[in-house]
Amino acid sequence: MSAGILFLLLIFLGIPGTWAAAGPQWQGLAETVAVVKRSVVAVGTYQRTRTPAQRFQGTGFVVADGRHVLTNAHVLRGRGKKNESEILAVFFKAGDKDHLRAATPVAVDGKHDVALLKITGEPRPSLILGDSSRVREGELYAFTGFPIGMVLGLYPVTHRALISSITPIAIPTLRASRLDPGLIRRLHDPYRVFQLDATAYPGNSGSPLYDPASAVVVGIINSVFVKESKENLLTHPSGISFAIPIRYARRLLEKRGLLP
Repeated sequence: MSAGILFLLLIFLGIPGTWAAAGPQWQGLAETVAVVKRSVVAVGTYQRTRTPAQRFQGTGFVVADGRHVLTNAHVLRGRGKKNESEILAVFFKAGDKDHLRAATPVAVDGKHDVALLKITGEPRPSLILGDSSRVREGELYAFTGFPIGMVLGLYPVTHRALISSITPIAIPTLRASRLDPGLIRRLHDPYRVFQLDATAYPGNSGSPLYDPASAVVVGIINSVFVKESKENLLTHPSGISFAIPIRYARRLLEKRGLLP
């Protein structure tokens, strides 16, 4: 009997431990999450005179020299009207204390909804960026971020995700009335994104999508920008989640000499 047939027979019979053997990628996930959480930050604004002083708008993660953070471009658009007392910032927990670092956008790719921030202070632990062109449908990954913003505080949440499909960001709509300038631009020059079987929320935007064994990042979770294109005909969101391939973020870093 071949090994493949024996494996399928064990699954059919429900032999304990079969699924653990089938999913070696999840082995060591707890250790990987502990590493990733050191690099994950909340992205938002801080204004001393308001209550609460801090507001989370999305997630980001530290890369390169430890002084740069990747997130979604649309997370920055969530900022309110310009106010001299309000600053863009990232927030994270180190030990038992909450920390804030002022942040400045240094590069934005609106087409692919990626932004690079530079933060103040000492370098933070950074994550390694992988090769998103090697990602395949059916592979297992994880992402860590702040799904519902400040509600859960500075305690990142991790989800497991299967690559359900590698699909164009936009497809032709059957209703001309649903076309908008942004969708038309994406239809003119579409690119592919990762469709996931996990549920991501608006606060997850900017979370790293990473290999559960190595913590190497292959994508950036996107809960808003992609849905505007993929689900423009739906009255209610489907719950399907997407991620932007990390290759587009790598370009921003390469242009600034932050990658070898």
